[in-house]
Amino acid sequence: MEHFGLNFDHFGLATRDADKTLDFLRGLGYRTPDTIHDPLQAVNLVLCKHATMPSVEVISAAEADYGPLEAILAEQPQAIYHLCFRSRDAAASLAAMKAAGHRIRVISQPKPAVLFNSLSVGFYLVGGFGLIEIIEDPA
Repeated sequence: MEHFGLNFDHFGLATRDADKTLDFLRGLGYRTPDTIHDPLQAVNLVLCKHATMPSVEVISAAEADYGPLEAILAEQPQAIYHLCFRSRDAAASLAAMKAAGHRIRVISQPKPAVLFNSLSVGFYLVGGFGLIEIIEDPA
């Protein structure tokens, strides 16, 4: 039984070449809808879905300098760098993780995300685990 009120949503895959990444995913049978630009995150996004495999969010730079992806893509052209979870109450999920002894650092304060119909999305570094994204979805 999980104690944090989180449900897995997708992997986050940063890439320098979205066209090649999306082409490979299509070869695996993923549906790859049109790219969405998120000005608040300063990235371009495609949420790729498959009938039997986990969803993959393809994240690419909106600007030539790679902005928030620069450090992630500094040594390799692609990287799975976050896992995303949905929570009915992100504050309660974060509190449960802290109560269980996990160190949580806010990387990006929650803000509305275009890709997820303006649901609030925040990024957190969990000590001993890595970067997670939480979509607050009361539904």
